[in-house]
Amino acid sequence: MQPQATSTPPSGAPKPRLTFLGTGYLGSTYAACFAELGYEVLGMDVDEAKIAKLAAGENPIHEPGLDELLKRNLASGRLRFSTSYEEAAEFGDVHFVCVGTPQRADGMAADLSYIEAVVTGLAPHLRRPALIVGKSTVPVGTANWVEELAQKYKPDAVDVHVAWSPEFLREGFACEDVLRPDRVVFGVKTDWARQMLYAAHKALFELAATEDREVPVVVTDFATAELVKVAANAFLATKISFINAMAEVCEASGADVTMLAKSIGYDARIGNKFLRAGIGFGGGCLPKDIRAFQARAQEIGAGEALRFLHEVDLVNTRRRNRVLALAADLLDRPIGPAGPDFSGVRIAVLGAAFKPNTDDVRDSPGLAVAKALAKTNAEVVVYDPEATENARRELSTVAYAKSMTEALQGSALTCVVTAWDEFRRADPAAVGELAAERRIIDGMNCLDHASWIAAGWDYRGMGRSV
Repeated sequence: MQPQATSTPPSGAPKPRLTFLGTGYLGSTYAACFAELGYEVLGMDVDEAKIAKLAAGENPIHEPGLDELLKRNLASGRLRFSTSYEEAAEFGDVHFVCVGTPQRADGMAADLSYIEAVVTGLAPHLRRPALIVGKSTVPVGTANWVEELAQKYKPDAVDVHVAWSPEFLREGFACEDVLRPDRVVFGVKTDWARQMLYAAHKALFELAATEDREVPVVVTDFATAELVKVAANAFLATKISFINAMAEVCEASGADVTMLAKSIGYDARIGNKFLRAGIGFGGGCLPKDIRAFQARAQEIGAGEALRFLHEVDLVNTRRRNRVLALAADLLDRPIGPAGPDFSGVRIAVLGAAFKPNTDDVRDSPGLAVAKALAKTNAEVVVYDPEATENARRELSTVAYAKSMTEALQGSALTCVVTAWDEFRRADPAAVGELAAERRIIDGMNCLDHASWIAAGWDYRGMGRSV
C-alpha cells in the first residue's frame, strides 16, 4: 500500500527528519549543511572512531567552512551522530545513502558492497513509511537493485520507497555547493517519493528565494538520474585530457598551450573552465568514475560509445610522466631504459593533495609524481599545507617537510604539483635564496612564469615553449 500524498512526514515531525548513511566527505558535509538549513539530522556510520570524532565536533577532513557548521549545529541539537542502524531507522523519514563506490580491485567496475551493506543494514529496522535516497555515484541500474534489496529486507507491513538524487560537490567548495547548488536532480518512480524529496529540500529552496536565486529541479527517472553525475564527470575529464593532449602537441611544435587555451576559451561553445593544462586530474571521483562508466557501458552493450574514455584516461596518465622528462632536461641527466637516475639530487615537491583547498590525496597526480621521482633515487621532500598526514599514509618512501621553506632548503629542483595559493603567490626571488639551484617545473601552469624567469629561475611549464 502506497502512503497517501501528504506534507506531514511519517515521523510526525514538522519537517522530514533526515539521516545521512555514511559520514565520509559526502555524508558529513551534507549532514552539517542540512542541519544548518534547519532540519533535524542524524549522521550514521559503522566506523566508531569517525563517529566519535564527529560527535565531539572534530572534522576528520579538510573542507573550508565545514568545521564551523559542524560545531554550530551540534551545539544547537539539530545534528547528532550514531553507529546504530536501528536508531537511524527510528529517527529518519528520508535516508540518504552517502557511502563510497570505489573501483573494484579486480577490474574497472564500481564496488557496490558499501551500498548493499547500508540498505540491508537499515531496511530490517524500518517501522513506518520511509524513503531511501541514493546520493552516491553509481552505475546505471543501481537504483532498481537498491529497490529490490529494500523490498527484500524490509518488514512486510512497511512501505519503503527509493529515489536517486546525485551529488555535485566540488572539494574545496562543498558547503557552498550543498547550500547553493546549481541544480538538483530527483530520480523517482512515485509521487510520494517526489513529495518527500521536495519537503527534504524545501529549506534549500527557501534560502535561494531570500537570495533572489532559483534552484533548477530536474525530476526524472532512475536511469537518467544515475547517469547525470557520471556523464558530467566524463565530460569534465574529457575536457581536461583534451587540453593536456593539446599540451603534447604544443610541446612537439613549440606552441604555448596557455595561449591556445585562452584563445579557444573565448568561444562561448567551449568556455575557458577546465582548460588549464597540467599533470592531469585525480581525486576520488573522476578517475574511478570514468572507468566504472566504461565497465558498465560494456555490460549493457554500449561499450563502443565510451571507447574514447580509455584514451582520456591514457592522456591523463601520460601527463604525470612528462614531469620526469622535464626534470631530466633541467638536471641534464640521460633517460635510460629504466628511466632517469637522479642520485644525489634533492627535489622539493610542492603539493600532495589532488587539488588545492582539500586534504584528499586519492589518485593524486602530484603524489604520483613524487612517487615516480623517488624511484629515480632522488632525495624527494614533499610539502603540502593540508594533506601531509594523508600523503604519508599513501607514500612513505619520501620525506615530508613542515613548511615550504623547509622543503625548498637546499633543493636542486622544485616541482609545483598542486596549485595552492601559497605556492602561486610565493616570491620567486625570496624562494630562490632558499634553493640550492633555481630550477622549477610548474606542473599546474599556475605560476607567473615571467616573474620566475626574471628572478633567475630555469622554468619549465606544461605545454609551454618557455
